[in-house]
Amino acid sequence: MENKISFIPIGGTGDVTRNMYLYESETEILVVDCGLGFADETALGVDLLLPDISYLLQTKKKIVGMILTHGHEDHIGAMPFLIPQLPSFPIFATPLTAAFANAKLVEFRSPARVKTVNFDGGDITLGGFKISFIRITHSIPDAANLFIRTSVGNFYHGSDFKFDLTPFDKKPTDFAKMAKVSSEGVLCLMSDSLGAESEGHTPSEQALEKSIEAEMRNCEGKFILTTYSSNISRLNQAVIAAQRVKRKVCFVGRSLIRAKDVAEGLGYMSFPKNFVITVDQVKNFKDRDLCLIVAGSQGQENSSMTRVANNEHHNVSLSPKDVVVFSADPIPGNEISINSVIDAIARTGAKVVYSEINDNLHVSGHGSSQDILLMMAITNPKRAVPIGGTYRKMVAYRELAKLHGLQEQNIHLIENGQELVFTSEKATLGRKIPLKTVYVDEVSGEEVEQFVLRDRQKIAQEGVVIVMVEIDTQTGQIVESPNIIARGFSTEEARNLNKNLSQELKRNFQARKGTVKDWIRFRKLTGEISENYIYKNFKKHPLVLPVVVEV
Repeated sequence: MENKISFIPIGGTGDVTRNMYLYESETEILVVDCGLGFADETALGVDLLLPDISYLLQTKKKIVGMILTHGHEDHIGAMPFLIPQLPSFPIFATPLTAAFANAKLVEFRSPARVKTVNFDGGDITLGGFKISFIRITHSIPDAANLFIRTSVGNFYHGSDFKFDLTPFDKKPTDFAKMAKVSSEGVLCLMSDSLGAESEGHTPSEQALEKSIEAEMRNCEGKFILTTYSSNISRLNQAVIAAQRVKRKVCFVGRSLIRAKDVAEGLGYMSFPKNFVITVDQVKNFKDRDLCLIVAGSQGQENSSMTRVANNEHHNVSLSPKDVVVFSADPIPGNEISINSVIDAIARTGAKVVYSEINDNLHVSGHGSSQDILLMMAITNPKRAVPIGGTYRKMVAYRELAKLHGLQEQNIHLIENGQELVFTSEKATLGRKIPLKTVYVDEVSGEEVEQFVLRDRQKIAQEGVVIVMVEIDTQTGQIVESPNIIARGFSTEEARNLNKNLSQELKRNFQARKGTVKDWIRFRKLTGEISENYIYKNFKKHPLVLPVVVEV
């Protein structure tokens, strides 16, 4: 039988977040990354989105291990929700990534399972997969690309990357190792496509240092910076600028404090004595002496930045002399939430700086078009698959791959759930694995089913009507006038509904002359009559809840 390897994205293709990829042979599965996404404003009462691991649960005995490429939430954030559902298998990551992942597991009362691998520590073998870790630059230290050797050939998994020659941690991309492993031959390059539409090379993180310091020095009030909690390079740049202009630093938000503590414990961040203050101590200092680093750069509903913007935070409020800097790219889909927070900040009179008006206070962590072409030149793949981007980014990546010299039939644009089957000679589309969107409440950690969201959306858009009816089980007739409670209707509509729907229900059941005496049938009819009447007279489809009491 001819050897085959299937590549199956569960999340991360046609989608920026929820990165999770499977490399599957006849008997084994290697999992790469386990990320989450953030729900938009249409998912009422829901915080997070997870990859759908239904297929993995069906094939869980084949899993030989998992590799995590870096410590951003869209690559490790789903672990505390998904790992407990799966059998025990080895999980490997570089030091900072492992520390972040283990901290998340422990926070949700799961054991720390992620083992540390160093870039110079040799290869990892998981079943028939032999994996090399290549140091890459990104917006977080210890980011890795993977060189995966299989029975059909070698895959270069080029997760989130940029080519920063002067990174903050002074640890640039290991081009020598990238070239060395690629000399073994690359059957297919799977790589970051998010920056494919951007021209040139992505600027270095170093370009921000002077800009952040200058903005902070000129600020007459509090200087507030919001970024991804795991963007350790950006946190360090803000801390160094604060030291130079003699401002105390305060980390605001649970995720930021956790990231700071983990990074400090591993030596990726350090602070002078009495330099970092708690949020409770903010009131003890003049605004001019404060630098606040606040979680919530994506406009998340209950984040610290959103609460500060809306004057709902217990310890931090905004004034006209303050400056708020958004130093993070909006994740596609989050633009409305972010703009809402920016507007709220602007209403306070504070100065707000974001990428559309000032690009000097943020650089992307993703390679632009020339960086992607350089990746292709070094790895020289036979085939390419764009990952980590929306579909239009994948299309732009395809054009770059054609420019590099790949034939269009060797560039594969696949979306989540689409299997791509490789032999040593060809690649063909396989099964389309059905995937659902998995919504999770961050506080409880429990999945929120689709029907619950539908009910919430229906209530929000159309309202809710509770119809309480007492019936005589002997006669099958309504005893008292039904009690109608309507929400989401105007006062006049609710008054008319209460009066007229009661009469409609009475008429209907009187016309049936006692033929309906079964409680279940009575309840169903009450709902149907109410829904039909409401739509006919109000052109609405509210959530109708019939409550039937037997007397």
